[in-house]
Amino acid sequence: MYLLELGLNGALAGLMYALIAMGVVLIYKSSSVPNLSQGALTMIGAYVVLFFSTTLGLSMWVAIPLAFLTMGLMGVGIERFALRPMAGRPIVMILMMTLGLEIFIEALTMTVWGGSGRPLRLGISDDPMFLGPILINRAYAYGALVSLVLFVGFMIFFRTRRGVVLRAISDDYTASWSVGISVEGGVALSWALSAVVATIAGVMWGSIQSVDQSLSLLLLKALTVAVLGGMDSLGGAVLAGLFLGALESVASGVLDPMLGGGTRELVTAVVLIVTIMIRPHGLFGRHDIERL
Repeated sequence: MYLLELGLNGALAGLMYALIAMGVVLIYKSSSVPNLSQGALTMIGAYVVLFFSTTLGLSMWVAIPLAFLTMGLMGVGIERFALRPMAGRPIVMILMMTLGLEIFIEALTMTVWGGSGRPLRLGISDDPMFLGPILINRAYAYGALVSLVLFVGFMIFFRTRRGVVLRAISDDYTASWSVGISVEGGVALSWALSAVVATIAGVMWGSIQSVDQSLSLLLLKALTVAVLGGMDSLGGAVLAGLFLGALESVASGVLDPMLGGGTRELVTAVVLIVTIMIRPHGLFGRHDIERL
């Protein structure tokens, strides 16, 4: 029963990892760029919500939509001024640009808000939920629900006209240009959506562990989930998040008492390395994804 409780709570946490991973997948689907700045976007999205709610004194119902708008514009700005000039450059250079953005955003938030943790209260009770004799972390449950709702929303979106355009851009840049599709506009939209998703993830994680620089470290979890599920598969991200979350939770519950801690990070690293070695396109990704 103890292991089942660990596994269920871990799976819910894994769905919250998938929140961040979905942002990575959105950008990869449209531009084939592995976005290494998604962790920093998650962090600064939470800080922007805090700015509107605490500094300006707005309610969360107003602060969060304003943060979505701000972060969406930020995502468009990143694509327009940082990444669009890199078009045609080697993929490694673009990858390094996203890493540079990660470092820059981390330094910016440290300069503006400092390094101390700030609480982000959403009104979620600390009392656990009961599933029979099993205790469920209420915040993880709400976060998992948000993740599933977003996944369903994106599945619907990719069947709309705009979503089909993004899928076409993902399949073939040149063919999309040849039929008059605005590839730049599509990629900018994917960055805007990714930044909004990062804000949602930042709010949910910030309500659990407070808002500080450590939120950006969730990038490793998100990348592992995205790589395991397939860099171009939203459904793969959800399933991989469930698997990784449950695995690391059970492993830490069993091994941490013997090893003294750190098992979660070890499990994440092992899953990432083994996936890249054995199945670089992930469980549900397209086989034409290339190694970097």
